[in-house]
Amino acid sequence: MVLTKEGGKAVWKCPKCGYEEEVSVSSAKLVEKTTLTRKDDKPIVLTKSGEEALPKVKKTCPKCGYEEAYFWVQQTRAADEPPTRFYKCARCGYVWREYE
Repeated sequence: MVLTKEGGKAVWKCPKCGYEEEVSVSSAKLVEKTTLTRKDDKPIVLTKSGEEALPKVKKTCPKCGYEEAYFWVQQTRAADEPPTRFYKCARCGYVWREYE
């Protein structure tokens, strides 16, 4: 709980859930004061995004004939139907789909 002043009144406020409880300043007693400092030496993790994060397979593009494509699977029909496989050509970017 954090003691804050809102509208001239002292209020205990939870920083996680937002719960507030009004208290009188005379009855508030500081038991422990903790100061948090931010460490800037945290490692930065870089992740792949877009097509780079997708797996590549040997699949011939119907548009340009290139033999590598990214693929992903998506449920496009009813749950009892098999998912749809999408492919994106690694060279020209053409997207096509295959059903099982």
